[in-house]
Amino acid sequence: MKKHLTLFVDKYIKAINNENASIFAGAGLSVSTGLVNWKGLLAEIADELNLNIDKENDLIALAQYYENEKGGRGSINSQLIDEFTKEVELSENHKILSFLPIHTFWTTNYDNLIEKSLENYGKTVDVKICSANLAVNKPRRDAVVYKMHGDISLPHEAILTKDDYESYNEKRQLFTTALQGDLVSKTFLFIGFSFEDPNLDYILSRIRILLGTNTRDHYCFFKTINKDDFDSEEEFNYSKIKQELKIKDLKRYRIQALLVDKYSDITEVLKLIQVKLKRQNIFISGAVHDYGKYGKDRTEKLIFNISRKLAEKKYKIISGFGLGIGSSVINGVLSFVYTSKRRHLDDYLVLRPFPQNISDSTQREKLWKKYREDMLTDAGIALFFFGNKIVDGNIIDSDGLLQEFDIAINQNVKVIPIGCTGFMSKILWDKVIKSTNEYYPNNPDLIEAITLLGDSDIKDTDLINNIIKAINLLQKNI
Repeated sequence: MKKHLTLFVDKYIKAINNENASIFAGAGLSVSTGLVNWKGLLAEIADELNLNIDKENDLIALAQYYENEKGGRGSINSQLIDEFTKEVELSENHKILSFLPIHTFWTTNYDNLIEKSLENYGKTVDVKICSANLAVNKPRRDAVVYKMHGDISLPHEAILTKDDYESYNEKRQLFTTALQGDLVSKTFLFIGFSFEDPNLDYILSRIRILLGTNTRDHYCFFKTINKDDFDSEEEFNYSKIKQELKIKDLKRYRIQALLVDKYSDITEVLKLIQVKLKRQNIFISGAVHDYGKYGKDRTEKLIFNISRKLAEKKYKIISGFGLGIGSSVINGVLSFVYTSKRRHLDDYLVLRPFPQNISDSTQREKLWKKYREDMLTDAGIALFFFGNKIVDGNIIDSDGLLQEFDIAINQNVKVIPIGCTGFMSKILWDKVIKSTNEYYPNNPDLIEAITLLGDSDIKDTDLINNIIKAINLLQKNI
């Protein structure tokens, strides 16, 4: 990936972590699912007016012409309903965006794909379609979706024509005010804007008028002009010059262009953001009835210190409250949170104790597997300690630990078995050491750190340092 894109990723992740990130989605985000863009939407309207849609650039004017001629916009409303109520598959970009811990989404799209993707991920979504919605907030919401040009559920109120835009601030002034506040306080990533969109002039002028020079940097994607996409050298040169001028002009609004060679590169950038964010979340897997050579006191101190150190390094721990280690995980995180006077425990710990008192063994195993899959969904790295249980009076290796390892691999979570703690973790450590290239990036320092985690004589301080080192290297080598 090109350097300017990786630099953007790190800046945007910082904004996300600070809860200052926002997405502004244009038509291009939905077009990839098979929904129409503005030209596709108005093609039939143009035919009725005896105009050629391919020759029309001002599509807002085209919609106004139709309303003028027909004395209303009934056909446009019908076209909206026909086109934007189609059943389509969510795009990969929608799915990635729904994972990201971003709480504010703005869109000029009429479809419901953004809110649908967020809801599919299990988030509570507060959708703002009209000004009245802005006065009431949904309790315990995870994300707000501002539909500044309306929604397919109210096609007659969708912003389409010149009349709509000219009366926008009169009828939807609260959206303008809310947008102003977010543009001042958040870092926006514009996705799906070709900057030839008919809404562009209105959006950009609104940003400039509202903010002046008092704003932070925002970002948008641009596909680099490619000679292969043009029939002549003249057309290529013209488009290239025009794009360069657009990019320079956007800087007036503090919008930085992110050039990509192809649209699929946008997905790769979003995936990198997703992976890097997930690798800030560490899943701790462990079950111990027999503490082996470590003993109970040493084990509890070890898990306590590892958990505290991870919290110090600003990693979030996800834990299922495993037998024998769960309380030490909690105490380690709490020790850091309270001694450092941090206020939000949720920033450092997600605790998901397994459902208990399920008498049917088949139902229990099925539910626990799904529970493990859900826990690992948000994790990027998984640590495995010990792994044993008692069955009929005998100590055996934990099949639950093995299942969590397999789920982690299937979900592209990087695994770090702490082999020196023995039992199932030692079996898993042997497995990864035999085929390190299958589990880790080709980094000698990383492989050395993982290897040392199997040393039965390693000191606890060195063990903790190598765990942290391995995690840090996995963060950098993606």
